[in-house]
Amino acid sequence: MSKRVLLIAYHYPPLRGSSGIQRALRFSQYLRDFGWEPIVLTAHPRAYQDKSDDLLADVPPGVIVERAFALDTSKHLALAGRYPRLLATPDRWASWWLGAVPAGLQLIRKYRPAALWSTYPIATAHRIGATLNRLTGLPWIADFRDPMAQRNYPHDPVIWQAFKRIEMQAFAQARFATFTSPGAIRTYRATYPQLPADKLVLLENGYDEDAFTLAAARKSQPGRDGRIVLLHSGIVYSSERDPTQLFAALRRLKQSAHPLARRLLLRLRATGNDASMREMIAAAGIADLVELAPAIPYADALAEMLTVDGLLVLQAANCNDQIPAKAYEYLRAQRPLLALTDPAGDTADVIRRAGIDTIAPLNDSSAIFAALVDFLQAIERGDAPLARQQAVQDASRRGRTAQFARLLDSACGV
Repeated sequence: MSKRVLLIAYHYPPLRGSSGIQRALRFSQYLRDFGWEPIVLTAHPRAYQDKSDDLLADVPPGVIVERAFALDTSKHLALAGRYPRLLATPDRWASWWLGAVPAGLQLIRKYRPAALWSTYPIATAHRIGATLNRLTGLPWIADFRDPMAQRNYPHDPVIWQAFKRIEMQAFAQARFATFTSPGAIRTYRATYPQLPADKLVLLENGYDEDAFTLAAARKSQPGRDGRIVLLHSGIVYSSERDPTQLFAALRRLKQSAHPLARRLLLRLRATGNDASMREMIAAAGIADLVELAPAIPYADALAEMLTVDGLLVLQAANCNDQIPAKAYEYLRAQRPLLALTDPAGDTADVIRRAGIDTIAPLNDSSAIFAALVDFLQAIERGDAPLARQQAVQDASRRGRTAQFARLLDSACGV
């Protein structure tokens, strides 16, 4: 008989636009294959900024999904754009705690789960996990994914203190704390040297093979206009994925009259910041080289990855201890990959271990220019490196779920 686990996740369909959706969704999809029955405790869709039904069909039939009361303070409780700080600490969804704790207790009484799991980056999820753990004594796994209270992040000292309290509470109460990158674990081992050696566990992100199978069926032939399409799919953050030096390199490429400059098209899909991107692109004078494309359903986004000439990773040095989940999907797409990231960071390490060496720092326009020219020439020749098959296989979501199930067994003493 399967054991049950309560999954506490803000990021869950029908929310659109976050890689965190894939982590929680695929765990809920595959846990049954490894002896665990998932129960999902998430937020009411009214709290989501952007919604889409395209992933709802991936929620397995029969999986219990409880959508507890939650508001977005900035949207539902603001007056003239202002709202009480208390209602947005540790995040704008602090009200979710009020709805999720009683809903979680009811689920626990009815279905008797053997364990709890909560996932960041919505800090309120860990508040809910900590409260339910304290009230029920059920073993708890706190999924941090990335570092939480970091140096100079969050910038607001009140929010930083709230993050720090939740972080310390998780380390005190949770049986395991999981992270998606080795650098995050190194950081926390240094910050909390007193923690037991087995407390911090690496549980990486990945890609879903079933989703790629569906995407392959939707794949269409690329246009024949002669452009070399380089795709970045997903949010472009102003700091963590700042494209300023990339745009400077594109400007230099254009001014150099390099033959490839006339053929390159950088497609930024679903940046989440199109207005500011448009201003930066215009200022750099590269509007003819860059296309801002809207969000599309997840399967269509994967299909696009399978057809473009190249894929682009952006990750600044201030995120060296983080690996964008999109990177694993890029590896699975088996297309040429250009990574603009610190060569010493975890993102570069994952890409390098997959057999790809087309890497340059995101903050160095000269290095980006040189790497971009080499990359485009390699595409032209047809010898740009692709991810090794073994590296691709190791990153499947099903495999990550198997690891998660073993961790749940260990937390429960099985």
